[in-house]
Amino acid sequence: MTFLPRNDVLTANPPVGVDEALSVNGSNWLWAVTALYLAAFIGLLCFCFASPESQRVFHYTFTVALLVGGVTYFAQAADLGWSTVHHVDNDNNNGVVARQLFYPKYINWAVSFPAVALALGLLSGVSWTTILCNVALTWIWVVAYLAAAYTTTSYKWGFFAFGTLCWLVLAMSTLNESREEAARRGIARDYILLSAWSNVLWVVYPIAFGLSDGANVIGVTAGFVFFGILDILMVPVLSFSFAILGRNWDWARLDLDFSEYRGPGHARALVDKPSPPGPQEGLGSQT
Repeated sequence: MTFLPRNDVLTANPPVGVDEALSVNGSNWLWAVTALYLAAFIGLLCFCFASPESQRVFHYTFTVALLVGGVTYFAQAADLGWSTVHHVDNDNNNGVVARQLFYPKYINWAVSFPAVALALGLLSGVSWTTILCNVALTWIWVVAYLAAAYTTTSYKWGFFAFGTLCWLVLAMSTLNESREEAARRGIARDYILLSAWSNVLWVVYPIAFGLSDGANVIGVTAGFVFFGILDILMVPVLSFSFAILGRNWDWARLDLDFSEYRGPGHARALVDKPSPPGPQEGLGSQT
């Protein structure tokens, strides 16, 4: 006797016209990832309401990423959001095989990768110029990989190289420049932990892409298992890491308490606050 409903996704949304497609077990795995994303979204939302308004900036950032991840994984679990791409069949004397290419996962990365870059930038205290640059790098990275996935000739590896180069620049920024700024703010230990976790996962994404949508070495289901594990470790785990570690941070000293509305009186107080005297002020006039 089984209490689990039968997964009829491939009957309702059949993968017509492809040789390598999502399997029923692959769909079951994607439903599990969808449920985990949505559970993490609800859990972080509860954390958000239980936290002071001044300490919600990372909650806001990651709840959006978790919700988008839940939507995109729902689409993939339902065998939706894909198109056919022809790859070289490595098991059939270099013949051509039609493979399902799911673009929702790239939409997921286009939201989750910038969310991680934004969170690391805010925590480290680097300038907004650096943060915006890092966010742009994640977008170029994802778009380049999407272009590589849809390119059917060997020129796809040019897009792959451009995307991976963006990750290398991003890694140098988040592991070097941002780490130095975090050390000056007295939060080096937590920042190193979070940035190292992110970059260890980020370095595996090119490998997973090369084996799946890139070189067609592993099947569609195996690729989803690989990416699903990476995505879970990247967004749900990292979001709760920020929430838990953040309970020990001095948000005001780190200038992270700007998510709280303090009213127009606070803004006027900042404007009307007298500036400290200069080196020549208060000494009287010299005649």
